[in-house]
Amino acid sequence: MKHLISFFLFCFTLISPIANAEQPHYISDNLYTYLLKGPGSQYRIVGSVNAGEPVTVLETNKDYSRITDNRGRSGWVESKFLSTDVALKQRLPVLETELTTVKAQLAEALTSNNAQNSELNKTLVQRNSQINQFETRNTQLQNELTIIQDEIRTLRAKIDTQKDDLLMKWFTYGGLVAGVGLLFGLLLPHITPRRRKRTNGWA
Repeated sequence: MKHLISFFLFCFTLISPIANAEQPHYISDNLYTYLLKGPGSQYRIVGSVNAGEPVTVLETNKDYSRITDNRGRSGWVESKFLSTDVALKQRLPVLETELTTVKAQLAEALTSNNAQNSELNKTLVQRNSQINQFETRNTQLQNELTIIQDEIRTLRAKIDTQKDDLLMKWFTYGGLVAGVGLLFGLLLPHITPRRRKRTNGWA
C-alpha cells in the first residue's frame, strides 16, 4: 500500500511541472526582470525580459522558475514576477477594438434614439396642435351656447311680458264691457219714452 501511495505521489510530482509548463505565463506589467543563469540571485545575469512578454515556464524551484522567452532564450526568474493574466500590451489592442465597437454601437443607439425622439416630438407637436384646435373650438361652442341661452332667456322674458300684457288687456276689455253694460242698464230706463195713461175708454 505504501508503495502504491509513493507511486501516485511520484506521478503527481511529474505531472505538475508539465501542467504548469503548458499554461501560458507573462512577465508582470510595469516590471523589468533579469534572466539568471540559475535559481537564485547569486547566479550570473544572462539577460532581461521586458514587462508583459509571454514566456513558457519549464520548471519551478522554490521561489524561482526556469523559463524560455519568445526569442528562445532560457533562464531563471523570480516566480513572483510571473502572472497567468494576459499582459496589458496584448490586451490593449483587444480593449481598443472593443472600445471602438462599443463607441460605434453607442453612436448608432444615440442616432436611433435621436430619430425616435424627433419622431416623438413631431407627433407631440401635432397632438398639441390638435388639442389647441379642440380647445379653441370648444371655447367657441361654449360662447355660442352662452349667447343662445341668453337669447332664450330674453325671448322667454318677452313671452312672459306679452302674456301679462295680454291678460291685462283682457281684464281691461272685460271691465270696459261690464262698465258699459252697467251704464247702459242704468241709462236705458231714462231713454225709453213712457206711455201715457188713458183717461177714458176712448182713444
